Amino acid sequence: MFALADCNNFFVSCERVFRPELEGRPVIVLSSNDGCAIARSNEAKALGIKMGEPYFKIRDIAKRHNVAIFSGNMTLYADFSRRVRAVLRESAPQIEVYSIDEAFLDLRGMEQNDFDAFAKRLSARCRRLTGIPLSVGIAPTKTLAKIAAELCKHYPKLRGGCFMHREADIEKVLRKTPVGDVWGIGRRSAPRLEMMGVHTAWDFRSLSEECVRRRMGLPGVRTWRELHGIPSIGFEHQPRNKQSICNSRSFSTEIYDRKLLMEQVAKFAAMTAEKLRNQHSLCSELTVFAATNRFHTDELQQYGNVTIPFVEPTDSTLHLVRAAREAINEIFIGGYGYKRAGVIASGISEREGAAHSMFNAEEQAQHKRLMAAVDAINRSCGENSLIIASQGLGEVRTTSSQRSPRYTTRWDEIPVAKIK
Repeated sequence: MFALADCNNFFVSCERVFRPELEGRPVIVLSSNDGCAIARSNEAKALGIKMGEPYFKIRDIAKRHNVAIFSGNMTLYADFSRRVRAVLRESAPQIEVYSIDEAFLDLRGMEQNDFDAFAKRLSARCRRLTGIPLSVGIAPTKTLAKIAAELCKHYPKLRGGCFMHREADIEKVLRKTPVGDVWGIGRRSAPRLEMMGVHTAWDFRSLSEECVRRRMGLPGVRTWRELHGIPSIGFEHQPRNKQSICNSRSFSTEIYDRKLLMEQVAKFAAMTAEKLRNQHSLCSELTVFAATNRFHTDELQQYGNVTIPFVEPTDSTLHLVRAAREAINEIFIGGYGYKRAGVIASGISEREGAAHSMFNAEEQAQHKRLMAAVDAINRSCGENSLIIASQGLGEVRTTSSQRSPRYTTRWDEIPVAKIK
């Protein structure tokens, strides 16, 4: 058996943990620069607020219906995700992190359990220990488990847990599930299937395997088999390392100053280096880009990108920041206002067993010790306690006018309880 643990309206739920008065009130979370809605409570969805809708279009609705609005607080959300995963690891032999708010559980070897009770207990335990509501779907395959978890969100009587294994129950659910909602099919393939008369998950399951293979290839066959209760999608016990790492932002206002743009890009390079070290990887090149605001058609437009190769693969913040600064010197043109910039690390390889030049062995060892010390200080004293001087002392220039405190990761933002 497999389970999918899915946090309900995750970003909104994180905001509600420290603001319980928001329960039952419509809440939305906005993207970078407070641009568009990236998370909505059920109450906000009922008002007709759509995912990805620009904030300026829903501002009047939000004011009229007293919608609580938050700027995205990714530091807080990432920490809650870590806490939820810790609860899941205590409850299952293996977990596979699928996204910031979802994880699969491998329950093979636990067949003696009452899985329906297990799912409900796990949901209740997560809510009690983290404050995050969790939907737990259990089924013979990962695809069916994902459908079962979705049922929990629509039927409160399930109490956060659903064990879907009887053939009659599976058929009943699949007949009501739109084909575009099936994991592995999605809304891109759905229109083509609907032209064939395939409107539900059950219709898709009723096709022949050969028909699915001709039209959708092996990925479609895997989904078809999963809907038949045949496990066909592997379980990844260890998360795969990213093959490229990108850090970029749109700025709150255009940047016309070379030094300021360098500082912003140096921050992105430092973030990238830290992510490389976290997954024990090295990169062999860094691409840096910067662009003006394409929506301001009456102003000068420019997009530039430069790729800097490294003589030897690296995860050093010093190396990546130096390369980013060199690239900006090539890209920057005076008189242009840069609205967006970022860096992309590519040519990623495992740090373990990487070959190094005998002439740079000592330098590599020094960088490794230095970066380990930097990471240790930042872990113990707080994010960005120790940085490269060229990153500057300010934060990334984005608008987050309605960001909540980072309650769980910043000493100066810990909530204070006053007892009268």
